[in-house]
Amino acid sequence: MTVVRRLSRAFKAAAVALAAFTAVAGIMPAHAQEKLDLENTLYLDLEYGRVVIKMRPDLAPKHVARVKELTRQGFYDGLTWHRVIDGFMAQTGDPDGDGTGGSGQNIPAEFNAGKHTRGAVSMARASNINSADSQFFIVLADAPHLNGQYTYWGEVVSGMEFVDQIRKGNPAANGKVPYPDRIIRMQVAADAVRSEGKKN
Repeated sequence: MTVVRRLSRAFKAAAVALAAFTAVAGIMPAHAQEKLDLENTLYLDLEYGRVVIKMRPDLAPKHVARVKELTRQGFYDGLTWHRVIDGFMAQTGDPDGDGTGGSGQNIPAEFNAGKHTRGAVSMARASNINSADSQFFIVLADAPHLNGQYTYWGEVVSGMEFVDQIRKGNPAANGKVPYPDRIIRMQVAADAVRSEGKKN
């Protein structure tokens, strides 16, 4: 056996050992170790790339059901990220594009133990705690003051680098974005997979 082959085998063995160690030690993120439930996963496509959101029906069943219903209707396709505050959050889901619109159906609050850490997905609302409708936001940086005040219903498990690229608004204007980015398409992952299967 040549020296090169010995080194190659040694390198491969070391790589396998390192992977096993990181998995056992819990160094890998939890979502990388689990298989996502496609029926409770969203594919949110931006011009920058695909954002994958794991929904949490165990924490907010009514909100998840409504978001899935609206997604399947194509409601979110083309909507703007109308309010984006750097270092805080990016908000979308308003067909009027100014923060006042919705689908016309409010969802009772489902405040839960979900934490508003970076990548959390939560429902926007007015002062009435039961006024959530179609608007939601993705947290750009940890925001513990939102915990228990807004309904957390999911988390970004991949693609936060694309969320970070969404155009920011003026903090002095409550994050209003003059030339906002849009959601190209949002799909329930199970539907997207079925659709791709039919094409192939």
